[in-house]
Amino acid sequence: MSAAARLDADNEILSFCLGGERFSLASAAVAEIIRPRPVTRVPHAQASLLGVLNLRGRVLPVVSLAELADRAPGPATAKSRILVLDRAAPVGVWVDSVVGLTRHEGDEPIDIDALLARDFASLTNNPRAPRAPVAADHNGRAQAGNGASPDARPDLALIGFSLAGQEYGLPLDEVAEVIALPTEIACLPHADEAMLGVTALRGALLPLVSLRVLLGLPAGGWDRAHARILVTRIGGALAGLVADSMSAILRVPPADVDQVPPVLTRGRGEAQIKAICRLEQGQRLVSILSTERLFDQATARRIQANAAQENTQVATNAPAATEKFVVFRLGGESYGLPIGAVDEVVRRPAHLTRVPGAPAFMQGVMNLRGQVVPVIDQRQRFALKDSEHGSGRRVLIVTIDGLRAGFVVDAVSEVVNIPVTDLHEAPSLAADGTSVFDRVAMFERPDSGGKGGDRAREKNMILLVDAKALLDRAERDLLANLAAEAAAAS
Repeated sequence: MSAAARLDADNEILSFCLGGERFSLASAAVAEIIRPRPVTRVPHAQASLLGVLNLRGRVLPVVSLAELADRAPGPATAKSRILVLDRAAPVGVWVDSVVGLTRHEGDEPIDIDALLARDFASLTNNPRAPRAPVAADHNGRAQAGNGASPDARPDLALIGFSLAGQEYGLPLDEVAEVIALPTEIACLPHADEAMLGVTALRGALLPLVSLRVLLGLPAGGWDRAHARILVTRIGGALAGLVADSMSAILRVPPADVDQVPPVLTRGRGEAQIKAICRLEQGQRLVSILSTERLFDQATARRIQANAAQENTQVATNAPAATEKFVVFRLGGESYGLPIGAVDEVVRRPAHLTRVPGAPAFMQGVMNLRGQVVPVIDQRQRFALKDSEHGSGRRVLIVTIDGLRAGFVVDAVSEVVNIPVTDLHEAPSLAADGTSVFDRVAMFERPDSGGKGGDRAREKNMILLVDAKALLDRAERDLLANLAAEAAAAS
């Protein structure tokens, strides 16, 4: 039987092994059998849920049948298989091996539907209504309740990045997305030092430009694994600006931004510094660039001409068909938050003020420009092992309906624009019936486009976080912890 063999819906019996025993079920219940592949872990889910994977554009929850049947799960081997059950909302069950379409004496019939209903009744319920995208103002900040009044001088929103050990920023509304450096870059003959080459981005060619060279910094010395491409527009054409790494998303009050005298912007690089913002009482300075001042006129004309020749013009209505997400990492998995729900991304302070009696997942509170913000460790709340990231970790500052909190994550890796056609509803798989994940994104990264075989068909998949549900759950967990402590003390 092949790895993705289609089973006929007839009266045959499928025999399989589980925990050293043999079981059987009607083959009509199984749509297909696939080989195991990496799954995305779902925090707060039932212990029997191994994760979710992308099966030809559909979200497939994968559960351990051994866990459901109270059997000791066996190790994953070359014989392990996933049985994809034939139902409106597909679900996969992991078994040790498949014997075949034959009935053997001693095979124990198994009622998979009854086992699934015990832990995953939501899979048979009607899907919940899709959520509307998070509304955002012109600065990208999530809108608060009806009582919120816009500031006459809104904070400056920046994408922060590093170059040769120095911090820089570009206005958030000038950056379409931030992506990892692809493995394949085509070099252009007779190009100047700033032009690194071109790469594929969703069917188009993206010219790559070195920000180090534009700023007159040493061209070498950066780590390819941490490098990021800031996708922006030069005129009507896309251009990819290559930075050493992405550091943060910043919201800077106008009072903390100083204009730079033109005489100080002269140098051997093309790019000019537009302004400098002062962070942490002036102890940290970030130089602000602008796409209008990145290139001299001759270079800008060359980029636009090359982009036009390679058909990389972007339709003016493209943003209406996409949603932008901040991608962060926890325990080796990637998750996404709507950028409209994220106030900013900052470094985790070296010292936090502890709150007596607070649960372990609440690390303390931090002072964010005069406002006290509770800081919650998502690793502990997602039941992940502690990491060695230390000072490299980031804090996502989120405000919904007037409630503000900071969520500590391992890293913030990308800002991606995902077509709405690549956004799918996430199944409700949380153990307590609630979920902080409302959608799943399936999209192609720059280095996966144009490939053949399964890699082209199976897109990358990340779970998208509902920011309001995340805050609601944090508040609920905090209240439950305080109630438990009060009961223990009485």
